Amino acid sequence: MSFFQRIFGEAKQREPLQPLYRAIVAKGREPAWYRDGQVPDTLDGRFDMIAAILSLVLLRLETEGEATRPQSVLLTEIFIKDMDAELRQLGVGDYVVGKHVGRMMGALGGRLTALRAARAAGSLDAAVARNVFHEAPPSDAALAFVASGLAGFAGALDAMPVQDVLAGRLP
Repeated sequence: MSFFQRIFGEAKQREPLQPLYRAIVAKGREPAWYRDGQVPDTLDGRFDMIAAILSLVLLRLETEGEATRPQSVLLTEIFIKDMDAELRQLGVGDYVVGKHVGRMMGALGGRLTALRAARAAGSLDAAVARNVFHEAPPSDAALAFVASGLAGFAGALDAMPVQDVLAGRLP
């Protein structure tokens, strides 16, 4: 397989998941998170919300086992590609883009672990405080708004058929 066939073949594999990724980004950019939840409306705050939403979607796909593993991998690749493009658009140089993307992937992995454990424990409060507000929530009400919003989103995802999730029809 030639270099070009690999690149275009990978892009073709990711194409069906683009609506899902766009829906994840749209959900993470909903104004209520920033207005009512007081998530900082900054690059970091938006990254935190998109990463939290993406993590919950990946955890939903994880419940399907091996059947959705390829889609999970491809969705993560779309996220990496998007973050790489965003960094470059912001003017981050080629020499440090990889480091930034590596840190973002570490942050995504941390959120997956934290949210998986938090869902098993029955409360997202501590995970949201640590991973969205970085231990400094602006108020108890804001923390409760974001934690309950994410918990409600996760519960609605769990109730949906996986094909609806993969098609980008998010709650």
